[in-house]
Amino acid sequence: MNSNDGADDAPKRGVLDRALVEGLSAAVAAAAVAILRISRSALDTRTKSDATPVTAADEHSQALLLAAASRLLPGVDMVAEEMAMLPAEPSDPFVLIDPLDGTKEYVSGSGEYTVNLAVVQAGRAVAGFIGVPAAGLLYRGIAGLGAERLQLLPDGRLANPTPIRTRTASQHDLVGTVSRSHLDPGTVALLDRLGVKTRLPCGSALKFCRVAEGSADVYPRLATTCEWDVAAGHALIEAAGGAVTSPAGTPLRYGNAASDYRVPAFIAWGDRSLIPPAG
Repeated sequence: MNSNDGADDAPKRGVLDRALVEGLSAAVAAAAVAILRISRSALDTRTKSDATPVTAADEHSQALLLAAASRLLPGVDMVAEEMAMLPAEPSDPFVLIDPLDGTKEYVSGSGEYTVNLAVVQAGRAVAGFIGVPAAGLLYRGIAGLGAERLQLLPDGRLANPTPIRTRTASQHDLVGTVSRSHLDPGTVALLDRLGVKTRLPCGSALKFCRVAEGSADVYPRLATTCEWDVAAGHALIEAAGGAVTSPAGTPLRYGNAASDYRVPAFIAWGDRSLIPPAG
């Protein structure tokens, strides 16, 4: 991976070396392929207490990711969506996992779902890995090292790494990527204020990928979501040259166990010049 002058300073050395980056990439790739191999008749779809679905694919993917990440990062806490109990005070660093982001899309037969894993250090998402099983792709972004898109082969191997970067907004009409299932009036009003005329509906963390690879300029979400939905995309976009902030322009921090690992709202920016001055 190439260094990225637009990204923030790299984290303390020794946490994210090449072997760890490749190992976590392989773990996400393996989980993505495992999801593809689960037949539709074996989904075992159930409804959780928060009225969202969970399937055998979510659970199998999580088991694979927890096992691999625990092996690669012994003694480091794991925070994953389908865990029965989350750490009351996560270690530093720690790992955030969404084993199947976009379960509703997955159950409906859409390919707009992802596998997300992030490494958080000192409250900051410093590495992000997003597998896109249906598209045969994996995105990864590492602080100080840049961002890449890789081909995910049917056997789980990764090939053809291609560097990606966010784009300069002033060179284009602004394009926003928006949630296919959670678009709200406040987000629409924000896009109007920013002058975003083209809006690309999309599911899961794919919206972060669109900004990171330069096919969209902004992705706002003004409703509460969870840290495991955001952290991997945050790291990817920062490594590609952009930023993810609160709507007020302040940095996002991760590891908020007291608030059940919730993120009240955020905006992902491809071009940092679009970010409003923090109030």
